[in-house]
Amino acid sequence: MKALVVANWKMNPISWKEAKKLFEETKRMSGLLKVSVIVAAPPIFLRDIGGLRRGKIGLAAQNVHFEQSGSFTGEVSALQAKDAKANYALVGHAERRAMGETDDDVRKKVAALLALEMTPIICIGEHVRDDEGSHFTFVREQLLTALRDVPQQKIAKVIIAYEPVWAIGAAEPMRPHDMHEMSIYIRKALVEKYGEVGHKLMILYGGAVDGTNVGTMLEHGGVKGFLVGRASVDAKRLAELLRVMKDA
Repeated sequence: MKALVVANWKMNPISWKEAKKLFEETKRMSGLLKVSVIVAAPPIFLRDIGGLRRGKIGLAAQNVHFEQSGSFTGEVSALQAKDAKANYALVGHAERRAMGETDDDVRKKVAALLALEMTPIICIGEHVRDDEGSHFTFVREQLLTALRDVPQQKIAKVIIAYEPVWAIGAAEPMRPHDMHEMSIYIRKALVEKYGEVGHKLMILYGGAVDGTNVGTMLEHGGVKGFLVGRASVDAKRLAELLRVMKDA
């Protein structure tokens, strides 16, 4: 399984001209370096990028509503995102949770995406860590609530992105040893619920990711790729990150 980068542009860039240039450069680097990339673009750019997408590069919505349509001003449904050619969606990102998205909202969104044959990228992660290990219980609850309505035959369609909130935007990322410990814990919870298929799910790491740390995290962190924020909207930094991943 090739390494994967989910390039979360967040609320960037400002113009369609810049977005098109960034997408074309990302697509070119992905093909050249043989690293799988999914671009999570702002909703205003989704349809236009969907029209440009060729080859294996993926397109993700940054957020979806679990209802297909209705009186939900400002929201985008999973069905609308799919119609715009998105085949993935971020669910439960820490920034969305900070705006009020609950574990139960995440559960509903995961079910809505899978019903449309789209792949949810489920974001989980604790705000703080303590010596008692309560962060493990917190992460497990997020994970199992998100997957509550996911049947055995659809679990392989899911991607898990672990993003410790305390590491997002931090000067230093999580240590690979600690990430490996968490990946084992997440994998154990998946296997307990779904059996051996739980070993096949892709686990990503997100939080202060760039070219200086992806190599060691891939080698020692028990992950298959990354949810990348700031570095994904800087073509030079993204190219460096992808080159390191190619050689890792």
